[in-house]
Amino acid sequence: MEEYTNRIFAIKTTSKQERTVADNIRKAIDTGATDVKVTAIIVPDELKGYVLVETPESLARIEQLAEKVAHARTVVRGETTFDEVAHFLVPKPVVSGISEGTIVELIAGPFKGEKAVVKRIDAGKEEITVELYESVLPIPITVRGDNVRVVDRGENA
Repeated sequence: MEEYTNRIFAIKTTSKQERTVADNIRKAIDTGATDVKVTAIIVPDELKGYVLVETPESLARIEQLAEKVAHARTVVRGETTFDEVAHFLVPKPVVSGISEGTIVELIAGPFKGEKAVVKRIDAGKEEITVELYESVLPIPITVRGDNVRVVDRGENA
């Protein structure tokens, strides 16, 4: 008896419709519109235009499922291994890609809309300390990493 019998298939989708395809697959399964068994549906942000489906079914059955789902285009030929998709299952820290000297825009809080320069990064707490870009007095402000949008990576990036 095999320990792991599920396969992972990549379904190509219409541009920016990955979440819709995943929801439609889920809806088709929940309403009984299809008898295809699906163990998991993954919609990684980094993988634009694709939805990953974990299933014990064959390629032909997943192709049948894709035909019934709106915005699903085709199934990529061949299986995807778990090792190839494992990195999509680990969340990236919010502060990844931000370094000291990066210019960011605050997108939440009392300083929303203000530009600031990153002075310090605390990856453990997922917080960054910034100084407002056009402020007369440089006052350090600590904000959560998901409350900023990178505007310019700076000279050292």
